[in-house]
Amino acid sequence: MRRRQHYFTWEPDTPLPLEFTIHRTLRFSEADALGIAWHGNYLRFFEDAHTELMRRIGLDYNRYFTADLGAPVAQAHVDYHAPLRLDEPFAVTARLFWNDGARLNVEYEIRNASGALAATGYTVQMFIELSTRQPCLVIPPPLAECQRRWQKGEFADLTISGNS
Repeated sequence: MRRRQHYFTWEPDTPLPLEFTIHRTLRFSEADALGIAWHGNYLRFFEDAHTELMRRIGLDYNRYFTADLGAPVAQAHVDYHAPLRLDEPFAVTARLFWNDGARLNVEYEIRNASGALAATGYTVQMFIELSTRQPCLVIPPPLAECQRRWQKGEFADLTISGNS
């Protein structure tokens, strides 16, 4: 069953999800013998958009390391809708949903050159203290700071409109 709606829910009393879209072209090294994207690369495409979204909201890897934090992926999922073809432009959107835990819930959408849905998916990352490898039981300071800024509307350029 292919999912066409959100994987995470938006609650009306929380800030709207944040999103960022990157644009790419499918390279030769990312295609299989049939000239379509190899299925394992879709998670890489998700990560490209994820990394840029996190950088824009102050949750990049350098910030994690200086705060003795890691955010390993606890869950990852991909639904494939239509193949991406060699040399085809495509767009990847990462969308971060608010939650009250020490975790990141991010869903993804890939659209091909014609705008058709190529893939959807999500990742869940749980924060850990790098030095101990223990899970964070409370929201770590960098995420708390990001959430404060999010609530103040400082990321308005990344906020989606309504519950789309």
